[in-house]
Amino acid sequence: MYAFKYERPTALADAQKAAQAGGQVLAGGQTMIAAMKQRLQQPETLIDLAAISGLAGVKKDGNNIVIGAMTRHQDVADNADVKQHIPGLAALANNIGDKQVRAMGTIGGSVANNDPAACYPSALLALGATVNTDKRAIKADDFFQGLYTTALEAGEIITSVSFPIPTKAAYAKFNQPASRFALVGVFVAQTAAGARVAITGAGNGVFRHAGLEAALSKSFTPEAVAGVAVDSTDLNADLHASKAYRAHLITVQTQRAVKQANG
Repeated sequence: MYAFKYERPTALADAQKAAQAGGQVLAGGQTMIAAMKQRLQQPETLIDLAAISGLAGVKKDGNNIVIGAMTRHQDVADNADVKQHIPGLAALANNIGDKQVRAMGTIGGSVANNDPAACYPSALLALGATVNTDKRAIKADDFFQGLYTTALEAGEIITSVSFPIPTKAAYAKFNQPASRFALVGVFVAQTAAGARVAITGAGNGVFRHAGLEAALSKSFTPEAVAGVAVDSTDLNADLHASKAYRAHLITVQTQRAVKQANG
């Protein structure tokens, strides 16, 4: 590690001031600390949000589940409101990384980092969630902009994520066995406006699939997507899976997710 300044504000206003001055916000640290150790990131100032009250916790607000940005993965997984109203989201959180990662990692940190194989972005996109920051509210469809890229401006801090409660929803992930990130993960949701399908791990960022959504809007069953074509052209290829295999996994994981959602 190298020398840097560490700040642990107890008020959001102080964190905002430090962030605007060029400091790097620190949430759970599960990505940031590893990146710093490898010199992939070298911030001069770290702003730890852990001591700021009000940034962690889960509440039901009308037809939405609102999760504070500093809420740990395991707390999302164990929360009674999440398990009752969006059990697919609770299951997703309960299968992120390992116990240590779930005990420290936060939803806000994951969303802000936007790793192309992270699980949470698929839930936000499929459920039509809203990312709330200290400045504004950003729809998930506008928030995720590609490889490690989001709509966040410099110094902007995520405060919570608001998830509309769907009719049905579930997540199916094919793990990369070493990292437990998604080789391919698919989150499906049945909503009043139709089906939404978001895919992570297969491309350079989370994305929706119009063909799968159209098929599931007509019939929310595993059989409905069996014949839907998944173009592999823009998918990832690496030592773990070819483009064609990832395309195949998208279909398989979509079917599994729908089966889970239907109980």
